[in-house]
Amino acid sequence: MGRTLGVWGFVGIYLLLTGCQSNAPEPLYQRLGGEVMISAIVEDFVGRAASDPKVNFTRAGTSAEWIATPDNVDKLKGHLIEYFEAATGGSQEYQGRDLRSVHANMAITNAQFDAIEVDLAKSLAKYDEPARETSELLTLVESTRKDIVTVK
Repeated sequence: MGRTLGVWGFVGIYLLLTGCQSNAPEPLYQRLGGEVMISAIVEDFVGRAASDPKVNFTRAGTSAEWIATPDNVDKLKGHLIEYFEAATGGSQEYQGRDLRSVHANMAITNAQFDAIEVDLAKSLAKYDEPARETSELLTLVESTRKDIVTVK
């Protein structure tokens, strides 16, 4: 019962042997390590930012002062994971409010935003994220400055 592969059989074998490689670049989401790594980075980042006095994590002294209960922190982490996954090309869709309205009364300064970026960079370094991916994610975060910083 000799069967021949034909052209499509050879194409299939070729694709299998070459790993179905594509010239399209992988989304940042995948290059960061997907949901598992984004979750780990956010976990570290939130803890780091919460303990950084330059950030004013709870927004003390503002009309938007926040109580960092375990439930509130978990909710924040969930929103950050969802946002980062959506913004980096993952399949997750961000369901939260727009960044401008969320941060409107938080009186966030440029210096506080800078501190957040430094904390995120340290979290990315902890997980050995390559320079390219770190730069791309920090550029993405920097693009939100106009919506988050309200005190010039």
